[in-house]
Amino acid sequence: MTKKLQIALLGYGKMGKIIESVCLERGHEIACIIDNERDWTQKESELKNCDIAIDFSIPEMAFANMKRCFELKIPVVVGTTGWYNQKNEVTELCKKNDAALFHAPNFSLGMNIVFRLNRQLGKMMNGTSYRLSMNEIHHIHKLDAPSGTAIQLANDLVDSVDCLKKWEIDSEAATDTLPIIVSRVGEVNGTHEVIADSEEDIISLKHEAKSRRGFGLGAVLAAEFLYGKKGIYTMDDLLDQHY
Repeated sequence: MTKKLQIALLGYGKMGKIIESVCLERGHEIACIIDNERDWTQKESELKNCDIAIDFSIPEMAFANMKRCFELKIPVVVGTTGWYNQKNEVTELCKKNDAALFHAPNFSLGMNIVFRLNRQLGKMMNGTSYRLSMNEIHHIHKLDAPSGTAIQLANDLVDSVDCLKKWEIDSEAATDTLPIIVSRVGEVNGTHEVIADSEEDIISLKHEAKSRRGFGLGAVLAAEFLYGKKGIYTMDDLLDQHY
């Protein structure tokens, strides 16, 4: 049986409220909500009693939030993206503080299955005539472009396809560059598609989120997985328990 966790929510926007709902459904308790700078001081005693923190705040706060959690010895699950240029520093801080971090560009279980399929697709493209491209669509409130999910898909393809050297937001990229078409439309929860096009046919690998609840469920599953551990983990570690 999963232990009942005392959870701190860092960020209380739409995703924070969805995560709160999933936590309660799974028998956990929301012991602290941090939604602004003042809360870190006013709710310090509540925060120290938490078993784990889940961060779906904003990119500008992600690094500071992780640093504070490391120093307080609170394991943290981070769903906020846009901080990966500081990944090396985050890794060092986590090790220095003997802390625990679970991060992912996308917490949807379905999307993480697609990540694995995408890596396999990339390997199979070598030696073929297929031309790869990507489309990603998110809601108009999405702050980073391309999304962390799109960057993960793109980086995995660049790593596995011999002829690709980089990715760009460009529909007319050079042959050694993976083009990503980025769109921000209405309240779209997230659509990501990898396309392999040749003269003979088209292969499409697509994930479309029906709602944001899948992201919330994945984040809570990650919190349950991370509790009691030290070190840095991703959705691959969580999936490895089942596949």
